[in-house]
Amino acid sequence: MAGETPTQQLRVRLQGQRVEDYPEQAPEAADGTVLRVTEAGEEILQRVLAPVTPAMYGTDTLKQLVADMFATMYVAEGVGLAANQVDVDLRVFVYDCPDGDGERHVGHICNPVVDELPAAERVLDEDEEGCLSVPGPYKTVARPDHAVVRGTDWEGNEVVIEGYGYFARCLQHETDHLNGYLYIDRLPARARKDALKQMQKMRDDVMAKRAANASAR
Repeated sequence: MAGETPTQQLRVRLQGQRVEDYPEQAPEAADGTVLRVTEAGEEILQRVLAPVTPAMYGTDTLKQLVADMFATMYVAEGVGLAANQVDVDLRVFVYDCPDGDGERHVGHICNPVVDELPAAERVLDEDEEGCLSVPGPYKTVARPDHAVVRGTDWEGNEVVIEGYGYFARCLQHETDHLNGYLYIDRLPARARKDALKQMQKMRDDVMAKRAANASAR
């Protein structure tokens, strides 16, 4: 998901657990390679991704994927990134996203499933949303302001991540990616067409900024 990671010091939750003295970027990013971000229209963004299997947990391959995704997300100035956005067919996403209550949430999750919350607990929040695979435009999307996501880390340990507001939006946005949906797929036809038109106009400037960020690493 497109956005800006916080510059001020916030309380930090790593994989859902409170930590102290966390760095400006997830340490994994230092070992990562910046990869190309796939763009709207590419087939891998339109399919349900393959699950991480038990044989993959704890492997250097999965660990490196997480590192590469963090590195790519930071260079692209995002707050979340799914594996198909770096052309990998696996149900994995990473995030470094603030919420509205002064907390920063950092982590990754494999095989995420969003809980179906009771109707009484579902309050829709309408806010602007952007995507690294739709470089440039933001559009208003309605999503529940509370999300609980269950999955595992790269070693296979179970994790439960809960978010409200902007972070809840991030969790839902990234899980959508793993199911083959972009945020523009949730828009009315006219708004979706406008977003794609804006993307074509804004893309070159966005890509130039990403290239500059990559060179500055």
